[in-house]
Amino acid sequence: MSPNLILILMFGGLTLLMLTGLPIAFVLGGLSLLLTITLWNPDSVVIMVLQVFDTMRSEALLAVPLYILMAGILQRSGVIEDLYRVMGLWFGRLRGGLAIGTVIICVVMAAMTGVVGAAVTSMGVLAMPEMLRRKYNPSLVAGTICAAGTLGVLIPPSVLTIVYAVTAQVSIGKMLIAGIVPGILLATIYILYILYVSYFQPGKVPADDVKPVPMRLKLISLRAIFIPAVLIVLVLGSIFTGIATPTEAAAVGVVGAILASIARRKFSIMVLTEAGIQTLKVTSMILWITIGAKAYVAIFTGLGGADTLIGLIRDLEVNPYVVLAIMMLILIFLGTCLDEIGIILLTVPVFLPIVKAFGFDEIWFGVLYAISIQVGYISPPFGYSLFYLKATLPRGMGMGEVYRGVIPFMGLQILALLICAAFPAMVTWLPKFVG
Repeated sequence: MSPNLILILMFGGLTLLMLTGLPIAFVLGGLSLLLTITLWNPDSVVIMVLQVFDTMRSEALLAVPLYILMAGILQRSGVIEDLYRVMGLWFGRLRGGLAIGTVIICVVMAAMTGVVGAAVTSMGVLAMPEMLRRKYNPSLVAGTICAAGTLGVLIPPSVLTIVYAVTAQVSIGKMLIAGIVPGILLATIYILYILYVSYFQPGKVPADDVKPVPMRLKLISLRAIFIPAVLIVLVLGSIFTGIATPTEAAAVGVVGAILASIARRKFSIMVLTEAGIQTLKVTSMILWITIGAKAYVAIFTGLGGADTLIGLIRDLEVNPYVVLAIMMLILIFLGTCLDEIGIILLTVPVFLPIVKAFGFDEIWFGVLYAISIQVGYISPPFGYSLFYLKATLPRGMGMGEVYRGVIPFMGLQILALLICAAFPAMVTWLPKFVG
């Protein structure tokens, strides 16, 4: 069978099976088994078995359940509620201040946990009712929460970044640190947009009607920032200085989250049990997808699909940045219907040889990857963040307002993507200092 036909069968079969709604882990694993038996050699099934063992023995992937466990404990410790109260005191009188405070909290949450679902749902429960009570435009509220909540895809410690680094076989520490500057860039763009709307579209943001807060109370409230700051320094600082690997830093983060919960008198066996069960569920899903994707990629490469695809792209004789743009569009589309781990494990092994052939930096490409997935995460009608937020919507607020709210933020994310693509040094300079 010709390599071109094999390429069509593998991608066509994958597309058809995903449209059936089957879990992606079973789609990848089942299709790999079927193609191995029919197109290759039944004895080659041993390759799939080896991929399972390779996944289960990966020390780098051990960081994933640790960061998820840390997020689960912090989510139940009351730290996020205290942060929101602090932002309300400091930014409450600024026009658009609650929305700006929400963005800042999402940055802090991303730096503590790296879990998108936790940020979006927490802000949906805490920030949305208060902003709506203060007469903020519902679409602006929804768009702010959805977009800011996805910063955990980019800002370390990001689970997505770890999985990308493992799959692309690049430094996890450098990949994590590379997301800091683009993450801050995105948050800054969001804040500038909120300020623009607040002062030039005043109907969307209420006029100041909040009583002044004494500076003494504001300064006292800053105590709530101490625990998040310590956790961020422990995790990111140990990676940046080379004191600990990302996996070891994740373990430090879990211990820090437990100590923070104890200090706030929120820790209990029930909290640890609930966080552990949540970690088990999410990690199991990630590992099943990883096993299926590794098997699919092994068969795809073994049958000559990867070489054929690279050859076809080289023969196109187009500007490398055109190919890069096409890859980003594919990622944005996939982000509307697949979770980020599935996207990475499915596409990185296919895209990375193309990236290397064009001489692009893999770390820089990984950041563009993350921003593209962020765009997909809030893209109507099936972006994941939209459905995270849907569960927290009050009565009388429909998904139509959410869709209208995220459109401007999608444009801001694409702007950040273009900036990072045009100025690679913005992404690559900080990882050079990693110990």
